[in-house]
Amino acid sequence: MRRAIFPGSFDPLTLGHFDIIQRGITLFDELIIAIGVNSEKKYMFTLEERMHFIEQAFKDEPKIKVLTYEGLTVDFCKKIEADFILRGLRNPGDFEFEKAIAHTNRKLSEIETVFLLTSSGKSYISSSIVRDVIRNGGDYTGLVPDTVRIS
Repeated sequence: MRRAIFPGSFDPLTLGHFDIIQRGITLFDELIIAIGVNSEKKYMFTLEERMHFIEQAFKDEPKIKVLTYEGLTVDFCKKIEADFILRGLRNPGDFEFEKAIAHTNRKLSEIETVFLLTSSGKSYISSSIVRDVIRNGGDYTGLVPDTVRIS
């Protein structure tokens, strides 16, 4: 079984994430959306909200699971027997950053990183931009899946 994880904080899930996940499920038998938990980071959305956004967005996709983890991503991969890490690339800066992480992960384990380019029209979307739009009362709905809604 080809099992991969797509790690991130997903604060919140964006259309960029959604795009990578939809395309990633065609490559793997199982794709685990792995929400990293960092007690030192301040999140806009609770862990429960982030999980709910993702679970609802992919409720009809049996190949997707949503799990949380703490610590090194490669340790989590080993724990759940995932051989691949899926990452999305929006721009050259992402590539340089992600390349260094992928090399480090490969040095620490046998886990391969698979990169997908974000589809055109979504490469400008990031969670930090979405959070800024939300904080300032802007219309964020065109940047996130329909399941991400603020009450």
